Amino acid sequence: MQLKSTPARLLALALVIGPAAAPAQDAARTPQQERMAECNREAAGHSGEARKAFMSRCLAGGTTPAKTSPQERMKACNADANAKSLEGEARTQFMSQCLKADRAAAADEKLTRQERMKSCSAEAKAKSLKGEKRKDFLSACLKGDGATR
Repeated sequence: MQLKSTPARLLALALVIGPAAAPAQDAARTPQQERMAECNREAAGHSGEARKAFMSRCLAGGTTPAKTSPQERMKACNADANAKSLEGEARTQFMSQCLKADRAAAADEKLTRQERMKSCSAEAKAKSLKGEKRKDFLSACLKGDGATR
């Protein structure tokens, strides 16, 4: 069979070469594409705003869990209480302690960020950084990028 038109020849060539070229594209994935694929796999159980927050944190390289909304904290504490078959006063006390623990963890995280901001600001001041250089330094310092220090 002989192909007479150029479009027919191009189509035949694409059908022959196309499948052979596909694996080369997978092998040539950039680190960002790999990270996106990995984050997508890990985000399978999330949806809506929780998924957005998770993906943002994951793609930025964060490994700590996102702050949970009060509704998510309540859901997690309820699941723990159900798993322990708690009822009545025991359940009420457990729920109170569980929700307080989440608030305490969030307060500790905020304190840690405040301490980091203080430390980074002091370091920027010691280096006499001003304007855009100070802003860039603080941004990198707060992200934990040791390359700028």
